[in-house]
Amino acid sequence: MQVGNIYFIAAIAVVGGGLFGFDISSMSAIISTDAYLCYFNKSAIHYKDGKKVCPGPNADVQGGITASMAGGSWLGALISGFVSDRFGRKTSIQVGSVIWCIGSIIVCAAQNVPMLVVGRIINGLSVGICSAQVPVYISEIAPPTKRGRVVGLQQWAITWGILIMFYISYGCSFIKGTAAFRIPWGLQMIPAVLLFFGLMVLPESPRWLARKDRWEECHAVLTLVHGHGDPNSPFVQREFEEIKSICEFERSNADVSYLELFKPNMINRTHVGVFTQIWSQLTGMNVMMYYITYIFAMAGMKGNNNLVSSSIQYVINVITTVPALIWGDRWGRRPTFLIGSILMMIFLYANAGLMASYGRPAPPGGLNDVEAESWIIEGAPSKGVIACTYLFVASYAVSFGPASWVYPPELFPLRVRGKAVALCTSFNWAFNFALSYFVPPAFVNIKWEVYVLFGVFCTAMTLHIFFMFPETTGKTLEEVEAIFTDPNGIPYIGTPAWKTKNEFRHGAMVEQVGFDEEKRAGGEVVHAETAEPKI
Repeated sequence: MQVGNIYFIAAIAVVGGGLFGFDISSMSAIISTDAYLCYFNKSAIHYKDGKKVCPGPNADVQGGITASMAGGSWLGALISGFVSDRFGRKTSIQVGSVIWCIGSIIVCAAQNVPMLVVGRIINGLSVGICSAQVPVYISEIAPPTKRGRVVGLQQWAITWGILIMFYISYGCSFIKGTAAFRIPWGLQMIPAVLLFFGLMVLPESPRWLARKDRWEECHAVLTLVHGHGDPNSPFVQREFEEIKSICEFERSNADVSYLELFKPNMINRTHVGVFTQIWSQLTGMNVMMYYITYIFAMAGMKGNNNLVSSSIQYVINVITTVPALIWGDRWGRRPTFLIGSILMMIFLYANAGLMASYGRPAPPGGLNDVEAESWIIEGAPSKGVIACTYLFVASYAVSFGPASWVYPPELFPLRVRGKAVALCTSFNWAFNFALSYFVPPAFVNIKWEVYVLFGVFCTAMTLHIFFMFPETTGKTLEEVEAIFTDPNGIPYIGTPAWKTKNEFRHGAMVEQVGFDEEKRAGGEVVHAETAEPKI
């Protein structure tokens, strides 16, 4: 028995994204707890005014611990393309869920920093595989007008994973001893187990089946998911014929290496896909996720107040992702990216201005003996920093959060899609690794100027997106191919990005009526005037 409801399919598959969310807050909520600080740097424990002080790992070590997961994710994303193309999209995600359980066991049992790092690297392998292949799987199985919404569920799953694990970790922080961090790290295995078994009732990607010459299965999946059980549905027939023609065209290029992505006819879309993921990291969002307790400590929050205030941004993250899921396909990819980058730029520069104007350096060694907490801002300006942080998170969640996962799989033809998205996602994790490692020492050395740095990145990405990122909304994956191969466009680039249009309404009508506009021109009646697009 297989399930054909696209929302159910997506809800199961995106649990793979939730694994990354669990990892983010299992670290961010725990790095400020006494149990963690004392256990993972026992040699630095000392007493001050009769009280036990645990400074925890220094900034470089903590950066390495946090970044280790991203390092594993980089490798996992790269190998995921081979696994996915060989064994299938579903199988690759199931492999990722098994690897996650292995890593979680090691992390839960960690006796020292090296063991913790090894466990997080293994967890990262899983996150890299799932984060690369879940969007590919969903984009290949979803109808065009629902693709943005259901692939965007990956980001919503990440935000839910962050929120749920943060509150689990917060609750466990009141437990004495190492159980304060071992329990939440052990509970991380539960969603991976659910993912593994849930995938058993989902269909395989029809486009992957087609590439393996399993045409009957391909048609059956399209009938189940797109035709609501009707094998004669015009939309199913149209999709099937498009997939078939593309596969036949690509047959001579069946064996694809990563070098294919850097050939002249492919380099532009590779550059766009890669920079989608790079810019997603250079917004600084994951810095906010990982190290929010440091930022709020510098803004005067202490103890439970810090943790509770930090959790508010995770709630905001969940809530403000919803509008992008509901209306993102109507808005289009380009406006979503552009408006998001402009808003984030504003709030980053605002935070930098507040800290520079009203803050001062912390005492040597940092606040609370944590050297990364290197700046102090108090009073009303500190509330401004917290407010701008919340608004920054909301701006990311409604724009780059979902769209950065939706966009790369839409850019590439079938023969290279698995490896292409794997490559793009590997850049996400490479920059995640660099930033995770860089930020704690950066807070020590350049303090509030970290915000200026990320603000400059947001300025650059706004210009880059406007000139180079084409619109893909409402188009089939085969129609997106035509943008980059437009003979009347710019050589090796295709149709200029700023000339591409949102085709949501047209795509919705095609799905409902089952005819394309060319048939109208050929004299056939389409009755589009009676078909209101459904989302």
